[in-house]
Amino acid sequence: MIDVFDRGLLLGDGLFETVLWEGGTPDAFEAHAARLIAGCAVLGLPAPGIGALEEAAVAAVEDARVTDVRAAVRLTWTAGSGGRGLDRPDTPAPLLIAAAAASAKPTTPARLIIGTVRRNEGSPASRLKTLAYLDNVLARREARAAGADEAIMLNNKGEIAGAAAANLFWIDGETLCTPALTCGVLAGIVRAAVLERARALGLIVREVAAGAQALHRADGLFLTNSLIGARAAALGDSSTTKAEAMIERLEV
Repeated sequence: MIDVFDRGLLLGDGLFETVLWEGGTPDAFEAHAARLIAGCAVLGLPAPGIGALEEAAVAAVEDARVTDVRAAVRLTWTAGSGGRGLDRPDTPAPLLIAAAAASAKPTTPARLIIGTVRRNEGSPASRLKTLAYLDNVLARREARAAGADEAIMLNNKGEIAGAAAANLFWIDGETLCTPALTCGVLAGIVRAAVLERARALGLIVREVAAGAQALHRADGLFLTNSLIGARAAALGDSSTTKAEAMIERLEV
């Protein structure tokens, strides 16, 4: 049961992680747990234990009967019940919710648009997976209405921030680029893995603040998140050949 005064429900006060379950185990679980715990420190919330998170994930997978298939596990940590108003109780009692569902990996390139919904780079929430995800919902809705799979979100300065539910990379000649975290970007788990592997391969990597024109002249685009891994993407009629080659090279 969820209390009608739960702050996650009423105010978006809380965090979540979406973990890939594959081969009978959660992928990069410690990184997801660490990110959620770090987010709690930013929001001033008591943090869950890693053991409790893992137990909840396993129970969710078993309850959904997806133990042996590729699945998405959603871990939600709300600030708990707090009555009405903005102020939290002196001693918050957070609530952990876990759910799982089968999740197939996309096999085709993503079709992109540059959306009109902006990301607020000045907000601490822009760099966290908070429960206040309405801007992302609206950006994805805009993409679907335009016949696309995903919307690129710019920040209030007109800089590329990423997609509604993914980090974004683009290829500029011999350079692999991605928006800097200061643009209002979530520090994605797969984003970090791509940056690490690219540097290990000796590729030129830049975390940048750039406008949408960088995407129009890019040699290739791809998205990353924990469920899709890396997915080639096209803006308009742009080619996905170089992006697909880069993804294969990075072994994401």
